[in-house]
Amino acid sequence: MKNNRVVIVGTGFVGMSYAYALLNQGVVEELVLIDLNKEKAEGEAMDLNHGLAFAPRKMSIKAGDYSDCKDASLVVITAGVNQKPGETRIDLLNRNAKIIQTVTSNIMKSGFDGIILVASNPVDILTYVAWKESKLPSSRVLGSGTSLDTARLRYEISKYIHIDSRNIHAYIMGEHGDSEFVCWSKAYVGAKPMLDVIESMEEINFEDLDHIYQSVRDAAQEIIQKKNATYYGIGMALVRITQAIFNNENRIMPISAYNDGVYDIDKDLYIGLPAVLNRDGVHHVVNLKLSEDEQIKLQKSAKLLKDSLNQMNL
Repeated sequence: MKNNRVVIVGTGFVGMSYAYALLNQGVVEELVLIDLNKEKAEGEAMDLNHGLAFAPRKMSIKAGDYSDCKDASLVVITAGVNQKPGETRIDLLNRNAKIIQTVTSNIMKSGFDGIILVASNPVDILTYVAWKESKLPSSRVLGSGTSLDTARLRYEISKYIHIDSRNIHAYIMGEHGDSEFVCWSKAYVGAKPMLDVIESMEEINFEDLDHIYQSVRDAAQEIIQKKNATYYGIGMALVRITQAIFNNENRIMPISAYNDGVYDIDKDLYIGLPAVLNRDGVHHVVNLKLSEDEQIKLQKSAKLLKDSLNQMNL
């Protein structure tokens, strides 16, 4: 990797939650903010810089432009628009796809040769758009995928069994959306299979598993109803992905990754799968042996994404 520079495109709630978490955790040496509203980016950079005296490390933080992408190791795209009244889902997809195409084109014109991380929604489809536009290897274009959904899952499980969520190893797979599912057959607490945990603990039973899934699936909508948007959780998830890349961790995370025949689903799409991350981006997708029911759910989720891609003006 060239350096420890991150460029964030989009200084909305998600972009700035990510930036704030980067500052507090001291993950990077250089942080550049890009936004159509240059004054907004400048104001955000000033505000972050005023917290440097309390940060764990020295950082360079500034508002910039796409030329700053040239020497960056990682560019994170959080830009996008919300749905207008009366606008169809496909219309919104096409509008956001055009934004991602423009952003990615500007990134690549700078001479950028690093890793692109997409957080804009719908993340699986827009990560695919960024990959196509960038012409980078699929290993160096990834999306946040189901990383936040998985964190929500581990939190919900921890509430039942009173075990630290960091000791719960379970994944949400598939589309970052309504067709996502829990891979219960490969869920563990420490080294103990989740199904064995249920049989040995009074705090949780098999009926609770569906309640946990529903809480995870509906979490974003509930938060949006209460405070209009979600951003802290995804900001933290993006930082964890960034750390895995910069620290060359070979860490397994459920992200939006390119499926190239690893799973028996439609090829040529991005979807939430567990993948090994290091300084090269996606080292490889982890091929879990899914149950028959889980395989059907993954195929259904992939088909929904593929159908959406086929309806778009790409």
